[in-house]
Amino acid sequence: MGRLTKAVAAVAVAIAISGAPTASLADKMVVVPAGNRSASQPTIPDASARRTSAFNTTYDAKYQQIVALLQRERKLMVQIRKAAAAYDVAPIHIIGALVGEHTYNVSAVGTAQTYYVKALAYANADFSFRYKGKSVQEFLTRPEFANCSEDKGSAILWSCRDQVWEDAFRGRTVDGVTYDGVTMQRAFFQPFYAGQTFGLGQISPLTALQVTDLVNRNSGFAKLTPEKPQAIYRDIMDPDRAIIYIAAIVRDAIDAYADQGFDISGNPGITATLFNVGQPRRRAAELRQAVASGSGRKLPVENYYGWLINDRLAELQALLSDD
Repeated sequence: MGRLTKAVAAVAVAIAISGAPTASLADKMVVVPAGNRSASQPTIPDASARRTSAFNTTYDAKYQQIVALLQRERKLMVQIRKAAAAYDVAPIHIIGALVGEHTYNVSAVGTAQTYYVKALAYANADFSFRYKGKSVQEFLTRPEFANCSEDKGSAILWSCRDQVWEDAFRGRTVDGVTYDGVTMQRAFFQPFYAGQTFGLGQISPLTALQVTDLVNRNSGFAKLTPEKPQAIYRDIMDPDRAIIYIAAIVRDAIDAYADQGFDISGNPGITATLFNVGQPRRRAAELRQAVASGSGRKLPVENYYGWLINDRLAELQALLSDD
């Protein structure tokens, strides 16, 4: 079997197993318990350590900074509660995503107003999503992406495209073109510079595209497309809209795992982990396959990012107490 055939087959399997749960799965929904599976925090990636060191700070200092921002910005907390209610998720899941991002990726700025200013700057910039001279729209017309159907909605469509990139292009030479060993997000959706940040929620354009149908349906926002990158940046950079997208991303992850028979809605560390690593459908399907194969793996496990959220859960829950 050729490389392309294998890639397409792998994507077909991933899409097939990401559909609605069978009756047996629905009857045997596994409720993932609260708390961490690991007694100690998993290893923090070197990239996070380098970023933290470069700015002469510490993880704890960054954690305290984002917690302080959430304590000050009561309007933001109101928005978090509203978004959580609109997407039927507990608000602690949104808090967990924000705290994890600003503890291990970028430091929180002084006020939410700074993010509004940045959103305006991106909205007025002239840019497109391109890689090696091709727009993402043009690249996606390649035959490797033929099995990624728009009929199945934005979540499955962009998850499929992301998987095809991983299987057929990342780190490979195809038709004489050598593709870097980087994610699709980094190749196409960072038009300004590597390591680029994406506002309060640190939401990537690719992830925003994945949940655009859900956000359109629940919140009435116009659907995002790569043809209008400024609209994508407006939505992920504007704090008011970013909170909506975080809620949608959490909802989408919970639904993806429920489709495979796992209820992760009571474990903010797991949803924070998925917010960090992405690709919830592929990961949920892999977990289901591991359970079915008798490998011994039975539950999702928090990474370093999600572990912190569960470890500090009481303190983070206190942010949601009424004034």
